[in-house]
Amino acid sequence: MPRSLTSVLPSPDCNDALASSFATTYAGVVAFMAVVHEGSFARAAERLGIGRSAVSRSVLKLETQLDTRLFLRTTRSTSLTAEGQRFFEGCRPGVDRIFQALDEMRELRTGIPRGHLRISSTVGFGRKIVAPLLKDFHARYPDITVDLILDDRPTDFTSDRIDVAFRNGRMDDSQIVAKKLVPMPMLVCASPAYAQRHGLPRTPDELAGHCGVNFRFASGRLFDWEFKVDGAVRKHTPQGWLCFNDADLVLQAVLDGDGIAQMAGYQIREHLRAGRLVACLAEYAPDDRGHFLCYLSRHHMPMRVRVFVDDISQRVRALGLDDPDLAGGGRP
Repeated sequence: MPRSLTSVLPSPDCNDALASSFATTYAGVVAFMAVVHEGSFARAAERLGIGRSAVSRSVLKLETQLDTRLFLRTTRSTSLTAEGQRFFEGCRPGVDRIFQALDEMRELRTGIPRGHLRISSTVGFGRKIVAPLLKDFHARYPDITVDLILDDRPTDFTSDRIDVAFRNGRMDDSQIVAKKLVPMPMLVCASPAYAQRHGLPRTPDELAGHCGVNFRFASGRLFDWEFKVDGAVRKHTPQGWLCFNDADLVLQAVLDGDGIAQMAGYQIREHLRAGRLVACLAEYAPDDRGHFLCYLSRHHMPMRVRVFVDDISQRVRALGLDDPDLAGGGRP
């Protein structure tokens, strides 16, 4: 007859005993190693910041657990027994490795920036803005390696092991730190050829007479154009024969004169300045969107993450993505 599940699992009392035993052993080993290194119980107590009697009790409990005497103690000296010496030699590699690990963790936060970064970004922003900045970042911090993952879906920092994420739009997730880099102007654009043939809308209401180029998110949802009219947000779903799930293809269709689209300033700034696109409805553009740099916590931030956040924040802001001239630039 098979045993029941409860018969093979440790009882709560057993778990408590294991936890107590571990705590006693851990404290005893730390006290034991401190006494060996310092040469006396008194100096070990000073090093650990506890009383001499606490060190003695921890070592005594450890000796009781091991059923072995570890020290020869007199009023003038403390020395290891043969068994104590053997125990010390067995513990030393593990304790040294713990100290090494502690030093490495301190160095990650205070030493030379090094290690691996996993960075997530929306596809368009990552391709046009983040990726071109990585070469200069590597030149400054050659000991940091980088993975850049492009994905328009929301970032799962834990399961995807992401250190830093770039996100666009509005941020309302209270579980993460969202550092706003620059505003994100959203402009309706067309090619000069389209504008000459069809004109440009002067108000959001006139969009119904124009061919829109749609963008579809990975979730399957269409991107709604947004406008600020009389202080309120008004959404518009464009009508048109073209729809893409890639922002670069939307941009190319607009450049080709196939329709108009509402796009972020970073996507179209160079084309506006060069006269390949013209903008309209700038006075109705929403003003509450931004480009954000996101991470889980400001506390205990590794040096590799800290220098990346500081360096990239400065470089993105220097690009002039929030240039107010963009809204009026390229008008026909």
